[in-house]
Amino acid sequence: MSSQPIRALLIDLSGTLHVESTPLPGAIQALQRLRASGIPFRFCSNTSKESTSSLCQKLRRIGFDIPPGNQHREVWTSVGAVRQLLKDRGLKTPYFLLSDSAKEECTPESFDPTQDKGYDSVVVGLSPPHFNYDVLTTAFRILKREAPYASAGSPPLIATHKAKYISTSSNQLSLGPGPFVSALESAADVQAIVVGKPTRTFFELVISSLELSDNPEMTGKIAVVGDDVEADLGGGAVELGLWRVLVKTGKYRPGDESKTDNPPDEVVDSFAAFVDRLIATHHDVV
Repeated sequence: MSSQPIRALLIDLSGTLHVESTPLPGAIQALQRLRASGIPFRFCSNTSKESTSSLCQKLRRIGFDIPPGNQHREVWTSVGAVRQLLKDRGLKTPYFLLSDSAKEECTPESFDPTQDKGYDSVVVGLSPPHFNYDVLTTAFRILKREAPYASAGSPPLIATHKAKYISTSSNQLSLGPGPFVSALESAADVQAIVVGKPTRTFFELVISSLELSDNPEMTGKIAVVGDDVEADLGGGAVELGLWRVLVKTGKYRPGDESKTDNPPDEVVDSFAAFVDRLIATHHDVV
């Protein structure tokens, strides 16, 4: 545990609280204890298989307390970040490699599915049915600005995240969107705009929602908890000096903590175990 008190938490979802539709042991009760403790937190998910609303519905269905009226303040996803980026850049005809649920959240209001003027961007998330030769070739042609696939300008490649792999309910690893994003980057000679974890911009956006500066008496570290030492705890988490906690659940495999130049600050067996230690320490401080 950090020598400084933990004043807020950024919590990964898949692999940390649940795997697909199965809560991890003790995670539901740990979240209840965390809420009761008064320690502020936000969920930070790179999940791009579904919309933010669908994700929250699933979490409630499997037993997690996610208040409907507060879900957009508590739950921050890479899909939501894509939606905001498309809006900010005025991109209206994206070519989506997304699930139907995620696409529904990201589709611009002015999007016309019958348009024939070409696409102005390529958006990649976790959508295995799209990871085939024909779809990826179309995405490649758009990025290379080939007519009639691309509209005027230089269509950007936008990625929800670049995780190399994910964990399934059978505790097996499967490919994430990262390898397919990298393939498009290499073939089209472009650099993807990554909007989810572990980018600094994403973490800063979530931290700002905690409004910690409104309470100058709150001091200490902000901790980020996840099962992927790179996708959850790397990049912006290191740059911002967050206290990085790796849980041995989900996609974690023995030795992961040693496979990076920036090892985690703390390694724990589970989210439940971390919350128990955190609350005990918090009570000692206050």
